[in-house]
Order: sequence, then structure tokens, then C-alpha cells
Amino acid sequence: MDNSAIRTLLEPAVEDMGYELVMVELAGSPAGGQVLRAYIDAPGGILLEDCEQVSRQISAILDVEDPIKGEYTLEVSSPGIDRPLVSPEHFLRFEGKQVKVLMREAHLGRRRFTGLLAEAGPECAVIELDGEAYELPYKGMEKANLVGLD
Repeated sequence: MDNSAIRTLLEPAVEDMGYELVMVELAGSPAGGQVLRAYIDAPGGILLEDCEQVSRQISAILDVEDPIKGEYTLEVSSPGIDRPLVSPEHFLRFEGKQVKVLMREAHLGRRRFTGLLAEAGPECAVIELDGEAYELPYKGMEKANLVGLD
């Protein structure tokens, strides 16, 4: 099962608890031990107790649905200072902040863009760096993160 299918499975329960499921990622291999990481957030921030509650809920769902082949370890945490940006809504929320974007393929001669998130639309984000504005399509992004919070 891929990350988006796992997210689809878990997101309604996490949202019902009052949290945002920022991102899920399954890393490792079934033979060598896998780690399922779930990043959660809430308007007032995340405490250890929040992670524990969500972990128990997610564990119960995963035990019933059994979507992951092999053994795995579940980790639930806040997105941290370098919060991942995975949806257009995330980009919109953090307009005016510093971001780092890694494109899957070279875009306008480069893959890495670190600069000001000037604008977030439904299909792409505009990143300003070195006095230029770069329009980057979400579909072409491999990874995107905030660069610290102020």
C-alpha cells in the first residue's frame, strides 16, 4: 500500500480527533523493517500527549485494516520546524515564509529552490529567489519544506 492510500485510510480518524494529518510516509523494506511516520498538527501546536492519543487510534485502525505487509514501527510526531508542505492548502497557509523545494527534474535549469513563497495557487507555487520569481508546479515537486518558523 502506498503513502496516499495509507493517508486516505487514516485521515478521517485523525481529523475526527481534531488534528490535521500533515503527511504519512512508509520507509524501509518489508524484509529489513519498516517505519510508518505520521506527522500531525493542530492550531495550538502538538504535545507528546497528542502524539500518544493519535498513535493509539492509528494503531487500532492499522491492526484492523492491516494495510502494510511485514513488520513496521509506527511513529507519530509534529511536523517540526522544517514542516513538510504536501498540499496546495499547506503552501497557501505559509505564503510569505521561506521554503525549500526539490523538484523531481530540472526546472528552468535547476532542481533546488530556496526562497520566499510569494504565491500559492491551485496548480503551482511561486518562489522568489535571487531577484527572480519561479513558478513551480506541485506535480513536479519531489519534496517541499518550510525553512524554520519565525
